[in-house]
Amino acid sequence: MAAITASMVAELRAKTDAPMMECKKALTEAEGDLGKAEEILRVKLGNKATKAAARVTAEGVVGISISDDGKLGAILEINCETDFVAKNDEFLQLTKGCVELVAGKNPADVAALSALPMADGTVESTRTALVGKIGENLSVRRFARVEAKGKLVSYIHGGSKIGVLLDLVGGDEQLGKDLAMHIAALKPKSLDATGVPAELIESERRVAIEKAKEAAAEGKVIPADIMAKRIEGSVQKFLNEVTLLGQTFVKDDKLTIEKLLKSKSASVAGFTLYVVGEGMEKRSNDFAAEVAAQAAAAQK
Repeated sequence: MAAITASMVAELRAKTDAPMMECKKALTEAEGDLGKAEEILRVKLGNKATKAAARVTAEGVVGISISDDGKLGAILEINCETDFVAKNDEFLQLTKGCVELVAGKNPADVAALSALPMADGTVESTRTALVGKIGENLSVRRFARVEAKGKLVSYIHGGSKIGVLLDLVGGDEQLGKDLAMHIAALKPKSLDATGVPAELIESERRVAIEKAKEAAAEGKVIPADIMAKRIEGSVQKFLNEVTLLGQTFVKDDKLTIEKLLKSKSASVAGFTLYVVGEGMEKRSNDFAAEVAAQAAAAQK
């Protein structure tokens, strides 16, 4: 059998973009025949998508699309396994295509988006082919489509790891930019208290009550009405910290967002904030460790 050289592996990888170890396996199976090895890889690429589907995709990017008049927009998070792939041009092109489809076609959910036409097939077939080509699992995690009451403003930060889509009524371009950057920095959970989940508020209230009990246990005599005010004060402080209107403006700590908006005769109709991988399990192994593991396996 012909010896499988590094140059042969590199040539096959250049032609197919398949992972290094897959190229070597294909060449071995094809007994060094480059053309046959390429055919083997093409057969296997579809299967790789299935194998990759079980792997965690906690990296990725946020994509945003806004119409020229600022009245219609979409924001989308698409994930991959490593930050390296998150910078891949084809991955970024897939993201752009998906978010534009969300804005233009208004799919009901990820499944509906996956069925929409893209390139020579669908979003799903395009995604699957790219999984096979890159060798990593890729998945659309979530998206939102917004028909603005005012005008949409966007902000992307940190290598597209944080994305904000803001519906600003009134104000000007600078105010919109400042607000979007503020949201990216302080990450409010909602516009105001009505959007904060009741369980979070109750959890904060229980914490405040326990702190009050500890103070009483230490012998501090606090009247019941004062105690109640302290508990509710703690809850209100929490709400100010997690709601956009209650937060202190990141560029002026003497000004809340609510006061800033009033000073500009503006309001926020809503916003969407996506942080890539938020709440997801991260891969524990790094790229160097993965390459080392592949090299060790190749020697066995």
